[in-house]
Amino acid sequence: MEKQRLNPTLVYVLAIIGLLCCCFAGFGFILAGIAFIIAQSKIKQAQLNPEEYDLKSVNAMSTAKTVALVILIINVLYLLWSIYQIYAMGGWDAYMEQFDEAMKQFQQAQAE
Repeated sequence: MEKQRLNPTLVYVLAIIGLLCCCFAGFGFILAGIAFIIAQSKIKQAQLNPEEYDLKSVNAMSTAKTVALVILIINVLYLLWSIYQIYAMGGWDAYMEQFDEAMKQFQQAQAE
């Protein structure tokens, strides 16, 4: 009987897209969290029936789970940092005012 193989490709893809979405105030934690949950559930399935799964593919899924966890932590930290920055500037309105001012300065510099 042939052993089942776990395919970590989806976990890697979601985690990497989550890392790219980190630039959007850390909202990549959604994709990285999904990747981590998928990897965790697949590893649990393999642990319940270890004789049915290929050991190399289980190890590959474990590595993918670690990558997803690291990216999840990065995203959560960046999200917390973004929230802190908005709070430190005096709230969302003050943050947007400062952003608008920076955009006006940029446009003036481009016009010159």
